Amino acid sequence: MASLQQILHVLYQWQWLPLLTVLFITYTIYYLFHVVQKPRLIGKEGRLRQFILQSCPIVSEQYWPTFWCFGARAQTVIRALLRSKPSVPYRRETLETPDGGIVCLDWFDNDDSTIYKDATSRPTVLVLPGLTGGSETSYSRHLVLLGKKLGVRTIVANHRGFGASQLKTPRTFCAANTEDLKFVLSHIHGIYPESPILAIGVSMGGMIMLHYVNEMSEEDRHGLVAVMAVSVPWNCMESCYSLEEPINCFLFNKHLTRNLVNMLYRNLEMFERHVGKLPLDIHHALKSRTIREFDERFTTPTFGYRNYEEYYSAASLHTKPLHTIKVPVLCLNAADDPFSPLHAIPLEALAQNPMVSMVLTSYGGHIAFLEGMTIHKSNFMERLFFQFAKGVFDLVEKDKLKEIVKECCS
Repeated sequence: MASLQQILHVLYQWQWLPLLTVLFITYTIYYLFHVVQKPRLIGKEGRLRQFILQSCPIVSEQYWPTFWCFGARAQTVIRALLRSKPSVPYRRETLETPDGGIVCLDWFDNDDSTIYKDATSRPTVLVLPGLTGGSETSYSRHLVLLGKKLGVRTIVANHRGFGASQLKTPRTFCAANTEDLKFVLSHIHGIYPESPILAIGVSMGGMIMLHYVNEMSEEDRHGLVAVMAVSVPWNCMESCYSLEEPINCFLFNKHLTRNLVNMLYRNLEMFERHVGKLPLDIHHALKSRTIREFDERFTTPTFGYRNYEEYYSAASLHTKPLHTIKVPVLCLNAADDPFSPLHAIPLEALAQNPMVSMVLTSYGGHIAFLEGMTIHKSNFMERLFFQFAKGVFDLVEKDKLKEIVKECCS
């Protein structure tokens, strides 16, 4: 027979069951009635909005963030740490830029495509990663696999110094500079002039992408037919303030800064060869502990800005009119993104722009958008990308995308 001590031990354990049950029920009710919501589709009434509603049924469905980690910080961290990184057989191409630097492109040619068998006209997806990301990131690899499913070729354009690439010159990249993107698009279009290109920019990559299409002339189009921008920080100063809050600084800011500083360390010998020619103190930049310090000490002087405030003003999109855009643009942001505070997103201006639409989810964090019970299946961002890309390439094949652009721009 069980001893009295064992019986008391069992009773002690079971006394927590009612409390845990109440907590679980409360959590579930909160999740079902507050967390699970339809995303908002923000954009001017017209052909583009109609196209998105028809081609992307996901925007009319409830978004179910992962039940056990729907918070912004949890989504962002867990996606970065635990999301699978499937193997992708990239083909690397190293391009020498006009200033003597290099940009590394990782190609997935998809020559086995049964949907677009002709390589010359096979559509292309160009991925521009975030601040310290590259072709090795989980989101890049999952986007490539979705491109394979679509039957298209996918190219990841690594930023200088990232994606397992070395610097050949002291110049790197910044959110306001579009020269490397223009160079890459021109190169791809030169090889496959009949291939329509859909570009997806993630975080800082999305900022560069939006700057490019806002400045783009017709001769700079280079086959670009549409753009998707994910988790874009619209106001750099507000993003900076948010990322310098204690918890965000510990979880995100210091980590990203460490990646940037490590990039300088990997190329320190090259920087030291240019000592005396650089407009900056490289060893002072190596002591940066926040993104703001890194931008003040390195990015700002590298690209000729007087201070980080001037750079952040140039890089911010919330003050840009974006009325010169001539290709369909779909943006995806989460209202709880710590990198892009909701109050800093120009929702009213976007609502009046005929060529730009935004899908805004209540949850999703930064480049996360995890959903369901597991985190390894396609998430909301990837499903939206797949539907948008398929819709765009179907319209291009039917030669109807031009009609939408013409009507929206008239």
